[in-house]
Amino acid sequence: MRKWLSLLVLLLGSAAMAQATVSPQGIIVNPTPGDLTVKVWIDKDPGRTGNAVYKIGEPIRISVTVNRDAYVYLFNVNSDGTIDLILPNAYDRNNFLRAGEVRAYPPKGARYQFSITGPEGENYVLALASLRPLSMGDLADVKTGRVNVRGLSTLSLRLSIVVKPVPNSEWATDALRYYVGRRVPPPPSTGTLQLDSSPAGAKVYIDGAYRGRTPLTLEISPGAYNVELRMDGYEPYRVRVQVRAGQTTRVNPRLVRTTRTGTLSIDSSPQGAEVYLDGARVGRTPMQIGLDEGSYDVELRLAGYEPYRARVQVRAGQTARLSPRLQPVPRTGTLEVTSDPSGAEVYVDGVCRGRTHLVLDLDAGAHDVEVRLPGYASYRVRVSVEAGRTARVHARLAPVKATLDISVNADAQVYLDGYLVGKTTNGRLVAKVGPGERELVVIAPGYHVYVATIELEGGGYHRISVRLSRIR
Repeated sequence: MRKWLSLLVLLLGSAAMAQATVSPQGIIVNPTPGDLTVKVWIDKDPGRTGNAVYKIGEPIRISVTVNRDAYVYLFNVNSDGTIDLILPNAYDRNNFLRAGEVRAYPPKGARYQFSITGPEGENYVLALASLRPLSMGDLADVKTGRVNVRGLSTLSLRLSIVVKPVPNSEWATDALRYYVGRRVPPPPSTGTLQLDSSPAGAKVYIDGAYRGRTPLTLEISPGAYNVELRMDGYEPYRVRVQVRAGQTTRVNPRLVRTTRTGTLSIDSSPQGAEVYLDGARVGRTPMQIGLDEGSYDVELRLAGYEPYRARVQVRAGQTARLSPRLQPVPRTGTLEVTSDPSGAEVYVDGVCRGRTHLVLDLDAGAHDVEVRLPGYASYRVRVSVEAGRTARVHARLAPVKATLDISVNADAQVYLDGYLVGKTTNGRLVAKVGPGERELVVIAPGYHVYVATIELEGGGYHRISVRLSRIR
């Protein structure tokens, strides 16, 4: 295998989206990335410093992971401009990774290995992840691993065509530098100071200067530093640390609470209510209790009255007072009904009471609720409404599925919105699918990918004929 690829943050987009930009280094930048992330690393650099050095002839192993189910493509751009397709390859054609899955190439026990060849220089490995499968047939030969272009700029242009149908939010890239040959990367000039605390949110002071709150990561010059963490209600934490170039120094203490006490005075109108402090019964109103400084959840309960709840702050050396007027329990309650999608009719005890989003005052007790919307299955539930309280019903309505009958002039895989529906048998596939506007993708070896937008009606029967064109 030749060396690796140059830093690329791919482009996607259409005329309606923000245009991708190209840096002076030939890096293509995605203007609107989504939540999909991909991470790549190599066996000599699991910490991703970008300073690993390989000798010519040495084996190399690449690992990759994604945070969502995605199709992953690995490229290698050599220092002389030649490019190799690492994944998929002739031995590993399955490039679909599950969320959180980690794969290494070559895997243990594989029939092949990747070895470093010349020329010497700075190299990068690139990972491209997409929520939808991409067709690389016109760009690269999976059997040989060779890419039909040279240089980053040309590769970037060709990849922009490959991924053009995919929205910006559904692809991501990652790249990692390393060196081949005798060149030694320059030593790092800074170290990393990583600070956290339990609980988090403590103020961080470095040599007396405020730098932020935990968790906090700082890139600073090597040397010795005095670190102090401060948080109200906790003892200050102090430590002297040594930061070394290219290394990470971690500080993660469990802060110790300060012991200070105050008084909580509780009364109610009428009196005699049971008092619960953080869920534990402590007496009846009126009462006083000594407590450590801090926040407490207080609840008052009295038969025939609504429970009263409050959060109070007790401060050292002070008296916090709580004296609420309790409210009698009402005889009616509230029913709130929402649905997804909204605008559905709501029937309560067989009578239509309006459309979602709907709020009703009802007698306390059990009620039958039904939510109806054309094209969706009815939602039914029995709800208990308590006096003075709000009972909530959220109906997630299930659409009546549509029937998709698709004919293809080859055995192919059929995808809707990036998910595999199934494979055609003798050129035909019949499946029950969700209604609405869907993106249809048909893929068959040796044929161009077919992409179309179709509208499926709930409960309807949709016959579609697709004729794929062969790749010359």
